[in-house]
Amino acid sequence: MSFDQNAEEWICFLNLLLPLGLSPDASSEECAGTSKTEQQHTTPMPPTSKKRKQATECFLGAEKEDSADKNESEAKPKRRRKKKISDVLSKSSPKPGVPEDLQKLLKEHFCAKRSVIELEELQLSDACFLPANDLTHSFSSYLKEICPKWAKLRKNHTEKKSVVMMIICSSALRCLELIKSMAAFKGDGKVMKMFAKHIKIQEQVKMLEKGVIHVGVGTPGRIKALLEQDGLSMTSLKYVILDWNWRDQKLRRLIDIPEIRKETIELLEMGLIKLCRGGSVKVGLFRYDVCP
Repeated sequence: MSFDQNAEEWICFLNLLLPLGLSPDASSEECAGTSKTEQQHTTPMPPTSKKRKQATECFLGAEKEDSADKNESEAKPKRRRKKKISDVLSKSSPKPGVPEDLQKLLKEHFCAKRSVIELEELQLSDACFLPANDLTHSFSSYLKEICPKWAKLRKNHTEKKSVVMMIICSSALRCLELIKSMAAFKGDGKVMKMFAKHIKIQEQVKMLEKGVIHVGVGTPGRIKALLEQDGLSMTSLKYVILDWNWRDQKLRRLIDIPEIRKETIELLEMGLIKLCRGGSVKVGLFRYDVCP
């Protein structure tokens, strides 16, 4: 084939393309574009990293665990809410302390530690107890009722290192409250604080040695310590008042606090029970009806 024939064929080909608005360059560009897109589509994606796969697997595992926990929680029956002591107190009226309360406390504490004969020696009859107060009584009026001859006892008491009346509370703050509330009862009688807060035991021993004290108001632990150090004696003692059902901020009574309960029982065992059984000392369980 000659050069002229090739040129004629090329011209004819161009004449066919011109009506369509195409040019040889455009066609070549389209071909190049299609090849590029094909390369893009056919280019393999880079493999995902191991860390991403592990994170995905952990996420899926966590979702499965959450769903399993939800199913278990739905399957478990709902637990009943335990009653709080505040709920019980709000629905029940306060009860006065009775001799059986203290008798039961002593029996439960000593039953595994004492023989039958020893337990009998620790029992307190109803005759050892003072009458319980009712709602109409303040602390001063209660003391006046159980001790109508207080003025005479106060004048006749001249012995040092001993008190006529001992009042046992669960805390120093409660002791201060009762000391203030018994102002109408004590008259000229001297009242001593027998607790450990801000007061050294040596100072209390000196105070008992120097002057005559009529009423001691304190915690069982400090009163017990004074007896052990011979700073306090029970020779003139006539009345022991337990602040029985007053409750602190946690709604605990004197016998609900383990340490205070233990010290109270030990204090009673040091000679108070023997004096009560002998008839020289009476025990009162003071009823307090307002919770803090």
